[in-house]
Amino acid sequence: MRKRKEKKKRIRLFPSLLLLAVVGYAGWYYTQSTNGALASIIVFVVLVVFFKIWRGTRGFARLRKAGIKQIDAMTGEEFEQYLGLLFKQRGFKVSYTKTSGDFGADLILKDREDTIAVQAKRYSGSVGVKAVQEIIGALKMYDATQAWVVTNSYFTKQAEKLAESNDVYLIDRDELIDMILKKR
Repeated sequence: MRKRKEKKKRIRLFPSLLLLAVVGYAGWYYTQSTNGALASIIVFVVLVVFFKIWRGTRGFARLRKAGIKQIDAMTGEEFEQYLGLLFKQRGFKVSYTKTSGDFGADLILKDREDTIAVQAKRYSGSVGVKAVQEIIGALKMYDATQAWVVTNSYFTKQAEKLAESNDVYLIDRDELIDMILKKR
């Protein structure tokens, strides 16, 4: 295993050195001096570093803009209210089920054609099969045409498999962030 990692590092190192050599040669070609070659290499390295920093902070800015940290700190009921507002802004008519004895659905969304039963799961860990089973049970209870499970986390492979075989739409953390960003 260690030899394979070392080989990958060597393979990545060669193109980088080759690129630096080309940049250095270009600097030398235009200035006809080693100072020009050295300056072009330094400028190139600084630009690459700034680009990497910019690319790395883009992901954090996206999360900050989405407010996902605030969602992670919400209670389950607050998360349901938040989702209700989010779906209202997307054009759905939203109704909330009672807190306990909700038969597996937390929100009922209606648009012109569909009634959608939504199970909201604000978790710190992965969402399992139980959430998908609950929303499948809610389909007939609420006379829904679609079933969705929305979480601020991710789903287990078993939950994804069960959802796929029962036409349950899963909205995980990444898709939730995209929905929030499209709202704005």
